[in-house]
Amino acid sequence: MGVPARGAIAAMVAIAAFTVYLNSLGCGFVFDDISAIKDNRDLRPHTPLKNVFYNDFWGTPMHKEQSHKSYRPLCVLTFRWNYLIHQLDPMGYHLLNVLLHVGVCLLYFRMCLMFLPDPASFVSALLFAVHPIHTEAVTGVVGRAETLSSLFYLAAFITYTKSCKSKRSTGWRSLILSMLFVLTAMLCKEQGITATAVCVLYEIFVVQKVRALDIILAIKSALGGKKISPSWSGEGTKRLTALTLVTFCLLILRLQIMGSKLPVFTRFDNPASVAPSPARQFTYNYLASVNLRLLFLPIDLCCDWTMGTIPLIETLTDPRNLATIASHATLAGLLATAILTRSRQTSVVLIMSLAMMILPFLPASNLFFPVGFVIAERVLYAPSMGFCMLIGYGWGIISDKRYKKISLFLLITLLVAHSTKTYIRNYDWIDEYSIFMSGLKVNNRNAKLFNNVGHALESQGRFKEALNFFNMAVKVQGDDIGAHINVGRTYNHLKMFKEAEDAYLKAKSLLPKAKPGESYQARIAPNHLNVFVNLANLIAKNATRLEEADLLYRQAISMRADYTQAYINRGDVLIKLNRTKEAQEVYERALFYDSNNPDIYYNLGVVFLEQGKASQALAYLDKALEFDPEHEQALLNSAILLQELGRAELRKVARERLLKLLRKDSNNERVHFNLGMLAMDDRDSADAERWFRNAVALKEDFRSALFNLALLLADEQRPLEAAPFLNQLVRFHPDHVKGLILLGDIYINNIKDLDAAENCYRRILQLDPANIQGLHNLCVVMVERGKLGLAAQCLERAAALAPQQDYVHRHLAIVRARISRTPPEQRDTEIFDDSFWNSNKREGSYNSDPMGGEFLANPDTVFLNHASAVHSHTSSEPSIGDTLNNHMMHLKGPPKSTRLAKSVARDAKVNGQGDGQTSSEVTNVVESGADGVFDELLGTDVRDIEISQKLGSKLMTADGSTGEPVVKADQYNQSTTLPVKKHAGKIQQTKDSSVA
Repeated sequence: MGVPARGAIAAMVAIAAFTVYLNSLGCGFVFDDISAIKDNRDLRPHTPLKNVFYNDFWGTPMHKEQSHKSYRPLCVLTFRWNYLIHQLDPMGYHLLNVLLHVGVCLLYFRMCLMFLPDPASFVSALLFAVHPIHTEAVTGVVGRAETLSSLFYLAAFITYTKSCKSKRSTGWRSLILSMLFVLTAMLCKEQGITATAVCVLYEIFVVQKVRALDIILAIKSALGGKKISPSWSGEGTKRLTALTLVTFCLLILRLQIMGSKLPVFTRFDNPASVAPSPARQFTYNYLASVNLRLLFLPIDLCCDWTMGTIPLIETLTDPRNLATIASHATLAGLLATAILTRSRQTSVVLIMSLAMMILPFLPASNLFFPVGFVIAERVLYAPSMGFCMLIGYGWGIISDKRYKKISLFLLITLLVAHSTKTYIRNYDWIDEYSIFMSGLKVNNRNAKLFNNVGHALESQGRFKEALNFFNMAVKVQGDDIGAHINVGRTYNHLKMFKEAEDAYLKAKSLLPKAKPGESYQARIAPNHLNVFVNLANLIAKNATRLEEADLLYRQAISMRADYTQAYINRGDVLIKLNRTKEAQEVYERALFYDSNNPDIYYNLGVVFLEQGKASQALAYLDKALEFDPEHEQALLNSAILLQELGRAELRKVARERLLKLLRKDSNNERVHFNLGMLAMDDRDSADAERWFRNAVALKEDFRSALFNLALLLADEQRPLEAAPFLNQLVRFHPDHVKGLILLGDIYINNIKDLDAAENCYRRILQLDPANIQGLHNLCVVMVERGKLGLAAQCLERAAALAPQQDYVHRHLAIVRARISRTPPEQRDTEIFDDSFWNSNKREGSYNSDPMGGEFLANPDTVFLNHASAVHSHTSSEPSIGDTLNNHMMHLKGPPKSTRLAKSVARDAKVNGQGDGQTSSEVTNVVESGADGVFDELLGTDVRDIEISQKLGSKLMTADGSTGEPVVKADQYNQSTTLPVKKHAGKIQQTKDSSVA
């Protein structure tokens, strides 16, 4: 067949390979993609490129025990390039995977032509292109390690064949290039090193034309002492020597990178690895037959084959041993045929096919060292090349023996069936729920699948359904610690805290016990220690159990000194215990084990904010942004601190950071609010109003935005526009004192509704009986009503509460004088109703915080007030009512800038969505001039800068799910913290960690 015809066939193979995976372009990130792509900081442009060469496939430093030792830097580089172009859009990742598969198919077709006739090569390549076993390798993004490694694997082999076209000469340039391709294949995935073994067999049986039977006869002759005269060239010896040296050097390099340590796995990952003999040997050999069956009959495909999927074979009488015998007999029969056949072509095809099927599979076979899975369909991508070549060769034999129609019918049926299965299977990878549910349809003995379905439901907020699957996981695998943790966390979501604590305690009881002389660290999976974090996070919600939570964190740290999640969460509890110095030391210790973690730097910034050290806090927040420029909390709070420095050039930086956050999430109301605060600092009222209105539109109960917007409108003489926002504010936050004061002011001066105003002031006094502003304004309402007797009683109470305020005594004297000039029969005799003092009464002075001191006041913030003169319509002399109206507690807009407290304020809601209570109010009372017109008197807020919104400082807590595979931990205290990450891989997910 000519070159043009071969080109057409190659195009057909490429089209078939692309078509069957076309629907995979719509799939998302699922399963291991979460850990390798979404949560892998090595993909981010801000991460130093060198980290890719120091960390494993999942972003964990190779020297750490938690590392799976999967060293694939070149594959990670392609992920990084994807991220650089389109960030986390899954389509680009899937498209490159499909293109790589097409490239592998073309090279595979090229390789088959070296051993098979053109029709058989076409059949082999077409079968390889559409085989359903490849869906995990092609449709799963992390499967790129397989396709990329196979691409260079084939390139290395094809290039080697060019270097030895002659027995008498060597193409050294091609040979060196081939060895570079082997190195590249190994840096994409460990199995790439096996290409050298395939090259060795090619040199022996194809180039040197040695027959397998000749080798056996030569060995037999050597043992018998007879002379051996093999037909062998010196160039062949040189090439084999080069192959041997390169292989040896690559193995040494690989061991050096691993630190000469194998990865640590649990019995849940690979139960046979910890089984006693002979169960371990029986099971491992049976697994080989299962893999061979998947190549022959890929019907029951599953994304996860760990835990109880394949029960251990513990006795010789187990019927599954027959499958093992049958598969081994099949391979032995093929090998025997290759040795004994008189057809050299048959011998070469069988030997090379078996080599390509067996050799790439060995690193993942568990036969030489344990790996982190039982069966992984994606590792069959390269071995299937040898399998498809055998099928193609067999089809060619049948087709040549007068069975063309039957063989063609069978071929078409097989290709259509495989193509359909592959196309349908791609849809299973559309999202996590669908892929794990598809696994449960064929495998209901795997607790990990139940856990992961539960997590998929949990991420959708379907907690009750998730709980059912987690309980099924516990039922299937009662000693699965992760399943019990998942049950506890879901109970926590459902506010069933007692049940959650019981589940965590059950998980804790299942942890392995320490043994004398054995490192505990080596006997426990790091992720199982999440039970301590989750349990501590749960009980820390009770302020009386903070010490108990601290004990649990310390216990986890004692088990694994490098367990940074415990340090991170412990630091937050220490801050709650007001032990900020210890919290600082804890975070600094965590940095010793994880110096690249931006969340730890962020938390240190929060600690320094607690200590009132704004400059140090800003330095650590900037350090967090250095490691993660997208760190949302660091962006927000550093922007606020920069704004507080009061310099125009720093406000510009703050605005840039806030706008960056806005580009990431245009629905973040806190960003809109803080942009409004920046606009107020720049005295741009129109811009400030726009940002505040945006914040209120996004969150209708946003107290800070509601009040500041209303205050801004009132200051611009638009009180009737301000009133609806104030009513909305007090509807959602009836305890907002300053909002009630401003609303009462508008009711009196603009709407003229004295009843509504009185209700506002009585509500204030119910919340804070010592609030002189509310009480004095209530007295003014009584004067406006003409009830001087009640006003006098009210002012007497005010004078008793604030004896140092001269204006109160002066107003009381004015009222009493007016009463004395009123005829007795015209005086009102009502008794002042002070029942609201008897309910909800609290200790405190003018500066009392209506929220119990949750936030720290800023001593630099002075809220000014202005008086609105009410002119008399009956006399040229100001009336009592007019005079007292000049003492109404009005709120003035922001002609002067105010500064935020430099200390930490805590948000009232989780995930930074809440807006906490305001800081303690500064209510200085200033006496007016002596001319009897009372000017500006009381200190109320220039603007209600709620510290919790300006400084939404929240500790980033390492909840148990963070960076860990299936088991997510609870979010730390709901009132104060954020999780480090929302979703970061799952304990129960399989990470392919075979090592060469």
